[in-house]
Amino acid sequence: MKQIKLIVLDVDGVLTDGKLHIGSNGVEYKSFHVKDGMGMSLARFHGIKLAIITGRKSESVTIRAKELNIDFLYEGITNKVEVIFEIIRSLNISFKEVFYMGDDINDLPVIKLVGLSAAPKDAVENVKKSVNFVSKFNGGEGAVREAIELVLSRQIDLDILIGNYLNETSSMIQ
Repeated sequence: MKQIKLIVLDVDGVLTDGKLHIGSNGVEYKSFHVKDGMGMSLARFHGIKLAIITGRKSESVTIRAKELNIDFLYEGITNKVEVIFEIIRSLNISFKEVFYMGDDINDLPVIKLVGLSAAPKDAVENVKKSVNFVSKFNGGEGAVREAIELVLSRQIDLDILIGNYLNETSSMIQ
């Protein structure tokens, strides 16, 4: 955990509860948890890069990623491993330095490659058996925050990080 330099997250079932709300106008709506957003902001403040890789395309994901200043956003992706390779090459890091959080079988190829992996409590059993850490929270309910704080707590004293964040951040993004 001390060497994690990149946090990669799936969306549906990880950053959201996995439910798809599609209005009669065809617009897809997603619900994100602000605690997860604050966790991502803390990680960025600490110098960890953030990526979102999702199989679906959604304007709400694009908006949320922009709000949180996510370093890498990939939507409509069927091969997440290819994208991870591209990101780690651009950052000149190794798979050992990557943390990934996913919830379903399409996340397994990445989970098997990275140095550290996690899943929400309501992830499918195959994923929960394959990861290093299972959150006590469901996807979209703070699971990402819990996992990020676990990573950060192994790299720095969280109280010091939070104090520095509060002192140096003029506008907190949740």
